[in-house]
Amino acid sequence: MLSTQLDPSKHPLAAYIYQLESGQALLPDSPIHVTEVVGILKSYGVVLDAYSINLNYIADHQCLVILPFFKYFNGQVSFAKLLQHWWHDRINYEYAEYCMKGMFWHGGGGLDAYLDTPDFRQRAEVLIRDKFKTNPFMLGLHRLFPDFLPEQLRMMAYYSGLGQFWRVMSDMFLSLSDRYDAGEIKTIPDVVSHIREGLVAAASQPIVYNVQLGDRTHEIIPPSVGLTFLADTAIPYVEAIFFRGTPFPGTISYNAQAYQIPFYQQDFAYGALFADPLPIGGSGIPPTLLMQDMRHYLPDYLRELYQQSTRQEDDLRVKICETFQKSMFCVTTAAIQGLAPYPLSTTTLDEQRANRAYLENWMNRFVTSRIQEVQV
Repeated sequence: MLSTQLDPSKHPLAAYIYQLESGQALLPDSPIHVTEVVGILKSYGVVLDAYSINLNYIADHQCLVILPFFKYFNGQVSFAKLLQHWWHDRINYEYAEYCMKGMFWHGGGGLDAYLDTPDFRQRAEVLIRDKFKTNPFMLGLHRLFPDFLPEQLRMMAYYSGLGQFWRVMSDMFLSLSDRYDAGEIKTIPDVVSHIREGLVAAASQPIVYNVQLGDRTHEIIPPSVGLTFLADTAIPYVEAIFFRGTPFPGTISYNAQAYQIPFYQQDFAYGALFADPLPIGGSGIPPTLLMQDMRHYLPDYLRELYQQSTRQEDDLRVKICETFQKSMFCVTTAAIQGLAPYPLSTTTLDEQRANRAYLENWMNRFVTSRIQEVQV
């Protein structure tokens, strides 16, 4: 361990750096926290499974469909499902699209870079001409507005990329729950270790995107591009959804003269690690949709824990959001450990110094987060 101590006046979150260096997580270890985190990640894993299936379905089967009215039906359209859709007795796939658009807007990583290359533009042009070869109106529209359809295809690539990312995360969270049920997961460091090992195992998994039109397969993101799970979907997702996010409508003014939204995207701090859980349940707050979805799949032990509180389930969505935020600090801990320049347990002084600088950069970003609120 480094002998030099951080100055709390310069590093108000110095204690969390020491926690990480000693092998602990950003969330304190306690039986209640383990119950909360594993329980909410089980529910989240079930929801992510549905989100992933739908995002991949849209990317594969609704590509360049201008009015995809049935995009949330996964190809299984019936009158009964239509009534469920209108009554909102269903998974809220709109939240999955909200996250996709957040990633699309913030960008970052190899996926974002590739979608601006001439190679992608050429592949998009071939697909567009094949898709609309018997539709003179759409071909004419494409000539008048040559950036419109390629931009739709870029968005389809993000549907697919996020769908593939969430496929891995869903399986990871559900296997965590299975290990907890089997008595293998007992502490928060156990949770973090499981997630870290899952991220490392999937790190080099290729991200590809193909569109089938009749008997022809169009490779929009071929394997030769070299996109991978960790660098090109996981890290951009953490940046866009955990950190930056987007301001929730109705809670902040979008009027440029009000100066309530940062001028630069990199200064955004509306992500899952920063957001106040109290607005959850209000109209126009996107995470409300996620909390509503997760409430249907809470394991009994987590629901019983909520029942012991003063309000029991009267503020269930807020409770779920608070617990979810705790779990995301565990996921972030796993990412910090996995991306560190050297193992955080190193005893080599130069490596310790490099790790210390790395952790200080992370803590600088956490200053305005809810890291201190989730400690209890």
